[in-house]
Amino acid sequence: MLGRHTRIVGFGLVAAVVVVPTYNEAANIETLLRRIRAAAPAAHVVVVDDDSPDRTADLVAKLAVELDGIDVVRRPVKGGLGSAYRDGFATALATGADVVVQMDADLSHDPAQLPALIAAAAHADMVIGSRYIPGGHIVNWPMKRHVLSRFANAYIRAVTRVSAHDCTSGYRCWKRTALAKLPLDRFFSDGYSFLVEMLFVAHRRGCRIAEVPITFVERREGESKVSRAVLFESAITPWRLIANPETGRKASPSARQP
Repeated sequence: MLGRHTRIVGFGLVAAVVVVPTYNEAANIETLLRRIRAAAPAAHVVVVDDDSPDRTADLVAKLAVELDGIDVVRRPVKGGLGSAYRDGFATALATGADVVVQMDADLSHDPAQLPALIAAAAHADMVIGSRYIPGGHIVNWPMKRHVLSRFANAYIRAVTRVSAHDCTSGYRCWKRTALAKLPLDRFFSDGYSFLVEMLFVAHRRGCRIAEVPITFVERREGESKVSRAVLFESAITPWRLIANPETGRKASPSARQP
């Protein structure tokens, strides 16, 4: 439930909600929220915190008094990225938002690029902040990470036949009508592969997918959430998607997004 500081107002002519999952992001969250407010003064922000030991949620609640338009969803345990996004999206859709943005809390996603993602949603159901189209960049990655990311995206495209250049980007903007029709309660992913599953299902259901270039900056504070388990899940998820009769089922033409 949204708190007393809730307001959902227009970003231009569009009502936008930004969903940010957090776990131990106290070192970054204040900078992030202030940058979001500067870039998108009218956007509402929903922070979904998984009981961070560093008290990220308490810091968000304190900042909400000053910045307004910010709410925190406190979850009792660490439930995974996919689970956090499901709760955040449900909260965002309940506000009546026209568009819902998802982004990381570690400052790798620049809030200054929010206007471009939101504007692109006027002509697409899902907009990906892409590192791999002309104008996209990555800062502070070692060569090994570049190679791994490029391989992962090529692998996902080859298995799933999704045409997006950046299948693993977590910086995205969804049109309300498209997001509301995804069967999120039937998704099997809870880690970072949740991002791939969302993209795959949106693609199979006929959503119009666009990409805008972003500059991705590797986190400077805190610890990366990428582990061997995350990499393993990401490797098998594309095959699970094409084999799953529910998630992978195409919608009928009448069910496709306008």
